[in-house]
Amino acid sequence: MEQEYCPKDIEKYVQTYWENNKTFHVYEDELKEKYYCLPMLPYPSGKLHMGHVRNYTISDVIARYQRMLGKNVLQPIGWDAFGLPAEEAAIKNNITPSCWTYKNIKYMKKQLKSLGFSYDWSREITTCEPEYYKWEQWFFIQLYKKKLVYKKNSLVNWCPHDKTVLANEQVINGCCWRCQSTVIKKKIPQWFLKIRNYAECLHNDLNQLKNWPEKVKNMQKNWIGRSEGFEISFNIKNSNKKIKIFTTRLDTIMGVTYIAISPLHQFSVSLSKKNKILKEFIQQQNYENCSIEEIEKIKFNGINTNIFVNHPITKKSIPIWIANFVINDYGTGVVMSVPGHNENDWIFATKHNLKIKYVIHPFNIENMNLVKKNFLSEKGILMNSGEFNKLDYYNATKEIKKKLSEQNNIKIKIIYKLKDWCISRQRYWGTPIPMATTKNGEIVPIPEKDLPVLLPEINNYLDLFKKPLKKQSNWSNTEINNQSANREIDTFDTFMESSWYYARYTCPNFKKGMINPITSKYWLPVDQYIGGIEHAIMHLMYFRFYHKLLRDFKLLQFDEPVKNLICQGMVLSEAFYQIGKDNKRNWISKSNVYIEKNNRGEIVKAYDKKGKKVTYAGMIKMSKSKNNGIEPELIINEYGADTIRLFIMFAAPIESSLEWNESGLKGIYRFLKKLWKLSFSYIQIQHKYKNIDLNLLNKKQRTMYHLLHKTIAKVSDDIGRRKSFNTAISEIMKLVNILVNFKLENEEDKCIMKDSLISIIKMLYPFTPHFSFILWKYLNKNCFIDNEKWPVFEKKFLLKINNILIVQINGKKKCIIEIPNNLTKEEILSYVKNSTLLQKKLNNENIHKIIYIPNKIINFII
Repeated sequence: MEQEYCPKDIEKYVQTYWENNKTFHVYEDELKEKYYCLPMLPYPSGKLHMGHVRNYTISDVIARYQRMLGKNVLQPIGWDAFGLPAEEAAIKNNITPSCWTYKNIKYMKKQLKSLGFSYDWSREITTCEPEYYKWEQWFFIQLYKKKLVYKKNSLVNWCPHDKTVLANEQVINGCCWRCQSTVIKKKIPQWFLKIRNYAECLHNDLNQLKNWPEKVKNMQKNWIGRSEGFEISFNIKNSNKKIKIFTTRLDTIMGVTYIAISPLHQFSVSLSKKNKILKEFIQQQNYENCSIEEIEKIKFNGINTNIFVNHPITKKSIPIWIANFVINDYGTGVVMSVPGHNENDWIFATKHNLKIKYVIHPFNIENMNLVKKNFLSEKGILMNSGEFNKLDYYNATKEIKKKLSEQNNIKIKIIYKLKDWCISRQRYWGTPIPMATTKNGEIVPIPEKDLPVLLPEINNYLDLFKKPLKKQSNWSNTEINNQSANREIDTFDTFMESSWYYARYTCPNFKKGMINPITSKYWLPVDQYIGGIEHAIMHLMYFRFYHKLLRDFKLLQFDEPVKNLICQGMVLSEAFYQIGKDNKRNWISKSNVYIEKNNRGEIVKAYDKKGKKVTYAGMIKMSKSKNNGIEPELIINEYGADTIRLFIMFAAPIESSLEWNESGLKGIYRFLKKLWKLSFSYIQIQHKYKNIDLNLLNKKQRTMYHLLHKTIAKVSDDIGRRKSFNTAISEIMKLVNILVNFKLENEEDKCIMKDSLISIIKMLYPFTPHFSFILWKYLNKNCFIDNEKWPVFEKKFLLKINNILIVQINGKKKCIIEIPNNLTKEEILSYVKNSTLLQKKLNNENIHKIIYIPNKIINFII
């Protein structure tokens, strides 16, 4: 064993041992409790960043810990390999997307191995491989047969830069989630999955996810947008026709001053056939080629139909307006507008000078006369509502419902904001949609015997932006059932691939079907899933939906794919910039910046090598664009993989943002060197180990044993139950610091030192596996730590070494005495009475009475 800790010398050796011995390959074992630990699979972008390192380190620590508890642990890894960046790289570098992708996978795989992650590499999945996406195409055809898939012309979100459709979830503040280009609306034929059919299930089953972050569940609830309300009919005046509206606020019905109908509602379309002005207005609401920002500017345009409905209770005439703020596929596409108590209704009414009536006196407002030019959405007491005046929300809803029920004019209804999932993408590098259109216009699936539908080779890389599949006539022209047909030229949204990979990990080489029913039943559901909060309403929603589809097709069991979810925080780093001639920020690497700090360690001045002022942007998310990323490879080369792993787990709670701090990294490195040196010093000592008899230990030894087992208990709870890894590491560090000063004066001391080092190395193993592997080997004569069990604390060692008693004479405190904790009451009284300290305080006075409160006070009455 080398005297100094040198990561370079040990980490490659340990990684080679793991690979050669297939240490982390697992198989189904009904005699062992399984544990499926899964980090979200990476996109092979070229290099790992610190966000990757944090995610995968958290997963690996949990996996190794669970393995030490004796469980059969599956921790797989793979590649989310389709997507736009590969196409962009192909155009830029004149290479094929597949070449770019596989080159990156090779490099990133090497990086992952250098960090010592305990993956079962035999289960590696690459989603762009036909063996994988064949089953995705097969399942799509099954969904089509069950009418859970459909194609229609749709006004979609279109990114003009990436030249593809975006799902609603991929539009952030009117811009593309990937390239930040302004998104426009475009009408094109698209494929959809009926996720709305599962809206109620997706909403209700969130209650099953007891160990998911509340923030994630709330984000999903808001996106699903479940509303329980009432459907009511308004009779059209001088007609036998009705218009149905949906409302969640029945208590405001007496404040309706107009009815607003979507331009796409059947009533609007019908009217437009006879009304040229109305027809032109509806055509203007097409929004094609308009940006979301432009649409927002004209959102509250409308036109008066000059048609009226009768209020269902007052029977008064209410005008019908066609208004573009009403969404046709939400509710009934018709709104009973109450501008006094709804924001959208208020904006439209004030823009078009429509009547505003207040019918609710909110609880938090004393004087309604002071309310001017505003809507009041809060609940309260009814006013201006005739027979319902002075009723609160609950009773008013109850009475109005009763009134409308007498007319047989009310139904309870549940609606959702969630839209069906648009899965078509107008790009090349994705899974081909396995459908075709015959010459007579019939849409048919590709025969299952012809699956997978493979991507054609591309010769001209510039075609990647010009419907490349359409240009490949030899590919797009096919024959189905002896009929000529054209293949679908769109590809799947890549979220399709990442929605079922977790299940394929349980049977990556299964040839007989999409999922092996035996192995999936053993491994699923996933016990622990780890990924960023940014996936809350895209990946995690589709992920849950796809699982329910697989369940309903009897391919999987269970209602949900994952039991426990961890969303780790971002990795932050200091960022600096200068304003360029174009008034844009030019981000500068910290390595090219000189900084000055005040006595509180705050940056007060920054400048570049030429002395020009540099602006400090603070601690922000690491990214290439901000030039503040840290290359994991450089850190590994200088400090070792175990140092970076331990630092990442120690620097912050896993849900919080982690501020990158190289001084903290160096501190972790010094700690590992200290522990290595301590272990080396012990290993040089020749002595025969023996089991410790607690009763024969002195006070120093008993104290050390007490601290050791107290630490094991705390670390076990922190890692296992609390997932508080930073506090667990802190406890281990405290114990090491005490152990450094523990002098080896006899054989018992040496045995205690070994017991302590063994437990410490075991507890550090999930965090620092290479470091622990080598120390374990030398401490235990060529034994290997990978199959060792987690240390177990013994309760008898957790008891206090001594009890402290307050000694009083006639009720006044005189001194404090330590007594052994294993004495009886009689032995304690005798021990204290005969102590030299008490004899001095008594001064030969006779004791008349003794009052004893166990483990607290002993009072001598003289």
